[in-house]
Amino acid sequence: MSALWRLTATDLARKIRSREVSARDVAKDALARIDAVNPWLNAIVEHRPDDVLAQADAIDAEFAAGRDPGPLAGVPVTIKCLADQVGYATTNGLQLQKNLIASTDSPVVANLRKAGAVLLGRTNTPAFSLRWFTSNLLHGTTKNPHDPGLTPGGSSGGAASAVASGMGPIGHGTDIGGSIRYPAYACGIHGLRPSLGRIPAWNQTGAERGIGPQLMAVSGPLARSIADLRLSFAAMAQPDPRDVWYIPTPLTGPAVARKVALCLRPNGMEVAPEIITALKAAAKTLEAAGYIVDEVADTPSFRDATDIQLKLWLGDNFQAFAEAVEREGDPGALMVMRGVRDMAQSLPPDIVAKTLVARATITREFQLFLTEYPLLLVPVSGRLPFADQEDLRSEDAFRSVLEAQLIQTGLPAMSLPGLVVSTGKICTAPVGVQLIGQRWREDLLLEAGEIIEAANPKIEAIDPLRG
Repeated sequence: MSALWRLTATDLARKIRSREVSARDVAKDALARIDAVNPWLNAIVEHRPDDVLAQADAIDAEFAAGRDPGPLAGVPVTIKCLADQVGYATTNGLQLQKNLIASTDSPVVANLRKAGAVLLGRTNTPAFSLRWFTSNLLHGTTKNPHDPGLTPGGSSGGAASAVASGMGPIGHGTDIGGSIRYPAYACGIHGLRPSLGRIPAWNQTGAERGIGPQLMAVSGPLARSIADLRLSFAAMAQPDPRDVWYIPTPLTGPAVARKVALCLRPNGMEVAPEIITALKAAAKTLEAAGYIVDEVADTPSFRDATDIQLKLWLGDNFQAFAEAVEREGDPGALMVMRGVRDMAQSLPPDIVAKTLVARATITREFQLFLTEYPLLLVPVSGRLPFADQEDLRSEDAFRSVLEAQLIQTGLPAMSLPGLVVSTGKICTAPVGVQLIGQRWREDLLLEAGEIIEAANPKIEAIDPLRG
C-alpha cells in the first residue's frame, strides 16, 4: 500500500476498479509523496489536500453505488498552472495573474474530471510559459529529479518533474514550441504532443489568442509509460464545443506502410554523439519489429518551419507582449523577449498573412514526406539536457539553446503530432528520441513508441538527487 506512488496510471486504475485499493488510499499516498519530495523539487506549486481527498471519496462513492466513474477513476493527475481549473489562479507563472481565479474548468480539465481523474495539484511553468527552463518570480524554480544541475525542461517542467519523481503518474502539459516534448526528454519520461484539434482547449480567464498560438498550441499528457499516454490521451481528447479547432476524428486510423525515415542531423543540426547512438538503437529496434527503416540525408525544412513559428507569434501585437514582459520583470522572459525583439520590430504589418501562406507550403511538404514515410525518427534536441538556466548566461548561450531546439520549435508551426520516448540515461542526464507522424495518427506514434519503450529499461519513479 505504501508504494502506490511507484505504480503507473494503468495499474492504479485497474487496482481501484477491482477495489483492491480505494481511490482514497491512492490519494493519501500521492499526497504523502508530495510532502516527501516536492520541497526539493518545487514541481507542484499549489495543492489542496482536503479537496484531493474529497475528489477521491467521490470516486469511491460512485463505485460503491455501482456506477462507473470513468477510465481514469481515482488516478492522480496534475494540471499545468496555465489551464483554467475552478477555484485556482491561472497564473501561467506570472505575478501579474496571481489573482486570476478561474470560475470554470478549461475543456481539458473538464475532460479529465469526466474520466474520473483526481486533480492532484497545479504544476509550475516559466513566466509566460516561454522557456525550456522552469522558473519564475511567483512560484520559484523547479528542479530536475535526476540532477538539480540540469533543467527539468519547460515550459511543462513542473509536470515532468512531478511525474518523474512519482508525485502523480500523469501530468497535463502544453506544447507550442516543445513544452511537452522537451520536459519529457529532460526528465526521462515520455510525452505526447497531439495534432491540433485533438484535445480541446480554451481558457475563460483569457482573451482569444492570436491566430498563431491558436494554430500551434496544444495540450497533451506526460507519463512514465506509453500505456499511460494512451489512457490519458483518450480521456483528454473528448469533444468540447468551446474549442473551435476541435475535430472529432477517430483515435485509431487505417493501416499504413510500416516505414520510418531516420534522420540523424535534420537540416544540418549539430547533434551530440550520445543522441546519435540512441537514434540508431531505436531504428534497429523498429527494424527488428518489422518496420522498414530508411536513413535519409535530410527532411523538409524545420528551419523554415521555425521561422514561421516565430513570425506567427512575434508578428501579432508583439508590443503588448513586450510591455507585459517588462511589467512582470522575470529575467528569463526578458532574455527571450530581448533576444527576439529586433526581429519582431523589423516585421512588416502584413507579416501574419504572409506567414500563413508560407505555412501552407511547408506543411504540404511535410505531409507529402509523411505520406511516403508515415513516421519520422529524429532527435528531440541537438544536445543532452541543458544546464539549468543556461539560456541566461549570455546572448551566445541563448542562441546556442535556440539552435539545439530546432525540431522543438519547427514542428508546432505545422500542427503535427510528435512523441518523445525516453531511452535511458547518460550518467545523470536523460536521453531519448522523437517520433513525428501524420496529422491525426498519434496511434502510429504510440505503436512505434511502445516498441522502443520495450527495448529500454522500464522507467521507474525516482527519488530526487538532492544536490
